[in-house]
Amino acid sequence: MTPKDVVRRGRLAGERTGEMTQFLSSMNADRYIADADILVDMAHVLMLHKQQIIDRETAATLLRALLEFYDEGIPEAAFDEGFEDIHAGIESILIGIAGEEAGGRLHIGRSRNDEVATCIRMRLREDITKQMAILARIRQVLLELAARHEATVMPGFTHFQHAQPTTLAHHLLAHESAFARDYQRLSQALGRVNRCPLGAAAFASTGYPINREYTAGLLGFDGLVVNTMDAVSSRDFGLETLAHLSLMMTHTSRLSEEMILWSSPFIRFVSLDDAFCSTSSIMPQKKNPDTAEIMRAKAASVLGAFVAASATLKALPLSYNRDLQELTVNLWRGVRDAKHSSGLLAGMLETATFNTERMREEAGRGYSTTTDLADMLVRRLNLPFRTAHSIVGRAVQKGGLDLSTLDSASVEISGEALSTRGITVADVGQALDVEAAIASRKAPGGPSPVAVKSAIKEQQAELEKDREELERINEAYSRAVSALIRDAGRLAGE
Repeated sequence: MTPKDVVRRGRLAGERTGEMTQFLSSMNADRYIADADILVDMAHVLMLHKQQIIDRETAATLLRALLEFYDEGIPEAAFDEGFEDIHAGIESILIGIAGEEAGGRLHIGRSRNDEVATCIRMRLREDITKQMAILARIRQVLLELAARHEATVMPGFTHFQHAQPTTLAHHLLAHESAFARDYQRLSQALGRVNRCPLGAAAFASTGYPINREYTAGLLGFDGLVVNTMDAVSSRDFGLETLAHLSLMMTHTSRLSEEMILWSSPFIRFVSLDDAFCSTSSIMPQKKNPDTAEIMRAKAASVLGAFVAASATLKALPLSYNRDLQELTVNLWRGVRDAKHSSGLLAGMLETATFNTERMREEAGRGYSTTTDLADMLVRRLNLPFRTAHSIVGRAVQKGGLDLSTLDSASVEISGEALSTRGITVADVGQALDVEAAIASRKAPGGPSPVAVKSAIKEQQAELEKDREELERINEAYSRAVSALIRDAGRLAGE
């Protein structure tokens, strides 16, 4: 027998078909916020009692039932699709347990509009902090790999062609920098997410003498979403989170793409652990980088969630509209796909084996040190850089960088051979040396071992600061929930 939805029973009499019920129900998404709803209910009851809107006996009766839900789990009947949402489900079940005299007072001074907005923000702040922890782990793995590969020479690419030699550490630090920005963006978004809309009611607040600051404090919020219409209708905090996750997944996808390319037989820069690979059902020799490929695809899924959520919100008049229910579905989809993908990325990198010999073998190919040769000509002969660039470029066109070819190119470009101006075979060889080219790039952020070592130290220090701040945030949320449960238990007489 389908439980009775206490929200519908007064105004609406018509029975819904099963198809209509499923279409309108948000139960699948609501499972994600059900636990938060119990905490919101407890905070609301404590506030109603504090403000003398309900008496102690009523508050105690409600809190005993809610604490049981918190400790033993929400009854499965509350998730029945006969209810429009989990909020109606919990209230209906609670009335069945506590009686309408007590249970029917739970919803005094609030609406599902501010209730659901509060639950979403509470769950999203938890997801954001979990995602920040995953990003911290990814950054740590990248920094540890960089420290092991400070002197691992590899080719750097532009347009996916050999460009200039660099080191694996330098390359990995570039990815770490991108993920550090992702962390910072989420950290900044968290401050806007962690604002409490409770007390806004449907959109115009309530005539009861509620205390919004009190419930916000009980639930661990940093403050209020002050305007009550904005409180129930705004979802830009969700869009902002999805936008930042889309950027993060773009960075995840780029790194995954490199792992896919680098692990191919054509390049052979890396071997991914078997746990992150699959084989073919017909070709027994195959080792496919499937995990990285799915991560690459999930970037599109998260971006799609952001676009769908944005499109849902863009034409809605104020204040609350039921369309927002569908936005929430996309929010949780994006959060989930981002968390699962990035969580696996750290393990894939941590267990990867880099082929340093292959990297060194490719580092000097494709005339990758010609810039250093041109720079040497500028320093030694005081040539304009564009002239030196043209001489070296013409020599490459002619097929080589030996002194004879360089002389021929120089005559064509400047009218004089390099050797007649004192450039020797040894000078050319030294200028083209891969290790020397890398070592010379000592400016901050460059690939030289000196610059890389300094960058690792600085980026590690930044990561430690971020971790300490994240720990403080999580401890604050934990303290708030513990205090809420303690206060509810005291009033319930437990």
